[in-house]
Amino acid sequence: MKKRKNDTWEEMKKRKNDISQRDDESPSRLIDARINELGDWRGETLSRIRSLIKQADPGVTEEWKWRGVPVWSHDGLICTGETYKNVVKLTFSKGAQLTDPSKLFNSGLEGNARRAIDLHEGDRVDDSAFKALIRDAVVLNTSPRRG
Repeated sequence: MKKRKNDTWEEMKKRKNDISQRDDESPSRLIDARINELGDWRGETLSRIRSLIKQADPGVTEEWKWRGVPVWSHDGLICTGETYKNVVKLTFSKGAQLTDPSKLFNSGLEGNARRAIDLHEGDRVDDSAFKALIRDAVVLNTSPRRG
């Protein structure tokens, strides 16, 4: 824990403990809380995507990283579920290595590694194509070469 200017030792320790208490909660509960906290189309979208991910890979691990980003992994990161004011962004860390015949990726297309799906209010994702993308990401993570 880095000391802020004019922090006392007690203030720094309290801040560390506040953060740790949040970290002690299970990632699944933190994701539940985020969905409920959003309370709008973004929460509904994140909840639906989460359900599709679990359907595609029942062995998926849910994580909570980078001060509040839902992450799904299986032998490596599959994707993140970031929420912003006007978009739910699903970033696939190895997206450039995945085939995307349904053209779900619509963001980060110029990069060498990541690809993303930006969902705006009212957007729908093709369930079967999305689940296929999740399964392909798991195969990539679990393959001996590990992309």
